[in-house]
Amino acid sequence: MAGYTLLTLLAVDLGIHWVMWAVVVITQYHKLTDHPVGTASFGVLLALSYPCAAANLRQWVQAVMVAAWTVRLTIFLFVRIVRKESASSIAKSPKRIFIFFVWTIQAVWVIITMMPTLLLNLSNDNPALNMRDYAGWALWTVGFLLETVADDQKRRFHNDPANADRFIQHSVWSWSRHPNYLGEIMLWAGLCLSASNVFTGYDWLALGSPMFVAWLLIGLSGIPILERKAKKQFGENPDFKRYLKETAMLIPGIW
Repeated sequence: MAGYTLLTLLAVDLGIHWVMWAVVVITQYHKLTDHPVGTASFGVLLALSYPCAAANLRQWVQAVMVAAWTVRLTIFLFVRIVRKESASSIAKSPKRIFIFFVWTIQAVWVIITMMPTLLLNLSNDNPALNMRDYAGWALWTVGFLLETVADDQKRRFHNDPANADRFIQHSVWSWSRHPNYLGEIMLWAGLCLSASNVFTGYDWLALGSPMFVAWLLIGLSGIPILERKAKKQFGENPDFKRYLKETAMLIPGIW
């Protein structure tokens, strides 16, 4: 074991986010609120929980996958906020307590999303690799590639001035209106599936981790906000109306 407990890791997670809240309040550099610190903290928790020399293959693969997601998304979000001309809309609130709430919720998102991986890393159990591992790793791979491709295609699309008044609807965006979010849900579900090999007792509550990710993206901070924004901007566009009718919101051919 790495010498840390879940309680210690939770304290580290909250500490990182509360320190960054203080930095934002003091410096008024509100762009930090747009998540790159949140994604980077995944790497901190991974490093603290990883058993290093004592790691087994399942833990090693899980660590590589979490690290790959962390590095890619942290760089992607950092570059995106640096290029923004204005601060995050969340950060425009003058109330410090509201910004504190945002940072705290982000810390909760990190610890819940990482829970299956933390339980795996803190466990001494090492059952033989099985179909749950292979299925989980395959699900992560497909999800990671889908999210990466979708983000890159959308970035390239919006970087083209000719697309200023257009919406993206080609390639993976013709399969789903939110393919990047579908990939995000898939990859965390895959990691949870593999990690579940070491779950015992209350550890099984960690199955709610990918469900929490899905709830955030589908019901709270992801799809609802983007759908409202798109309908406000393109709602009268016949092509957009057809796109809404013919393209699944999340899962191609299903929903």
